[in-house]
Amino acid sequence: MTPARAHLFIRGRVQGVFYRAFTRGVADELGLNGWVRNLFDGRVEALFEGDRQKVEEAIQRCSKGPPGAKVDDVEMRWEEYRGESKDFNIR
Repeated sequence: MTPARAHLFIRGRVQGVFYRAFTRGVADELGLNGWVRNLFDGRVEALFEGDRQKVEEAIQRCSKGPPGAKVDDVEMRWEEYRGESKDFNIR
């Protein structure tokens, strides 16, 4: 496993469409740790940690989102892996 950490800011119609629950489901399915939360400006912020290949798959899925969402942009940056989360939470 190559550990990785990705920090995402997702813009579009991503609040009120179960985007956070979708993201948690993706993370749980892929065995990733981290969190997701709504921001006051209408974006969603997410942090994934785990195997790099699985983190990349989560980013790809979050670029589409659940039915009802319309993702306009995903700002993503790789960060140093910290391993500070033991599961994935909705904040």
